[in-house]
Amino acid sequence: MTGPTRLLEDHALVVRDGRILDLLPAAAVPRQYVATSTVQRPAHLLMPGMINAATHAALSLFRGAPRADEQRCAGPEFARDGVLLAIADMLSAGITCFADRYYFPEETARAAAAQGMRAVIGLPIADAPSPWAGSAALHVTQALRVHDEYKDHPLISTRFALQPANALSDATFGRIATLADELDLGVAIDLHASAAEVAESGARFGMRPIERLRQLGLLTPALNAIHMTQAAPEDVDLARRTGISISLCPHADLKTGGCLPPVAAFAAAGIRVGLGSGDATAQQDLDLWGQMKLLALMLSAAGAAPAWDALSAATRGGAAVLGLEAAIGTLEPGKWADLCCVDLGGPATQPVTDAVTQLVFRGGRDLVSDVWVAGRQLVAAGEMTRLDRTAAAARAGDWVQRMNTGA
Repeated sequence: MTGPTRLLEDHALVVRDGRILDLLPAAAVPRQYVATSTVQRPAHLLMPGMINAATHAALSLFRGAPRADEQRCAGPEFARDGVLLAIADMLSAGITCFADRYYFPEETARAAAAQGMRAVIGLPIADAPSPWAGSAALHVTQALRVHDEYKDHPLISTRFALQPANALSDATFGRIATLADELDLGVAIDLHASAAEVAESGARFGMRPIERLRQLGLLTPALNAIHMTQAAPEDVDLARRTGISISLCPHADLKTGGCLPPVAAFAAAGIRVGLGSGDATAQQDLDLWGQMKLLALMLSAAGAAPAWDALSAATRGGAAVLGLEAAIGTLEPGKWADLCCVDLGGPATQPVTDAVTQLVFRGGRDLVSDVWVAGRQLVAAGEMTRLDRTAAAARAGDWVQRMNTGA
């Protein structure tokens, strides 16, 4: 994924100490390297691990169920068990990194680190009391504590995760703008996610949400706007001029509002775009295969190379919106070996005439055979090597029982 339509055949990837050492024709490897272990996948495509740029991983415990019990259930144990289930789900689908936003971020960070999963942990910021903190000041205090704990971790990074713009005061926005600049931290926020949000902002503040963020100092390259379905041409131009990035969640957008973002306009403006799932409840999937296909269909009208552009959004695009493009997102020497291997040998993808187009339009989680994060193989021939998937599912079943009985 280092450039559009660049596909290498019969090549080998050399990994040392968790990072990509070399990428070269397979026939040249024995002349240059002595391998301590070798994995051969002759009918497969190897690509960067996919990056889910917007999740609420703990909410996987509410799949297919109403969230009426969320306030009663939300706690450290709920967050941990939900995140473990989500990690099992994402790894098996070829996702090597996820950017999360939910209460008890320390539990998400701890679970991801223990399983060897790369994660960008959202540090919740809210004015109103939440299950995690009782005031705006406490949200900031606890967020800084989690940031300090993981600031040097090789797999875990942090960013501020803000409540929607209409729910936060100017004072809170101003404080986060200052802290984000001082700590060099990213900021994530749902923005222009519904017509109602935009209308309320106009009535209360006399301007659209994105313009309000600009006036409060938040509209910088550090900001990742999630959804942006209600982006008018002037909003797209402002996003372009200020250098913000956008995480698209098309499945969630269709489910909650029936409206898709203007992706062709984002592409034409050169805005950095990643792909996310939104929350993990109801019909929404944590994997990106369906999102990728939908994005490719949306981009088809704009020409260019829709399959490549959609795959880019799920890999290098996700790395860019999370500020990790120097470390992951492409297969290049020096970057972390976060890899996804996909079997193209089955009937769904044969004959292989255009590998990427077939991958995007015909692929799915069932084709993922192997996954590595920082060179550690976490999925081998379809099986988890580290995470106990059965135990994670059993804990999820326990939560269903609790919710059903009110325990």
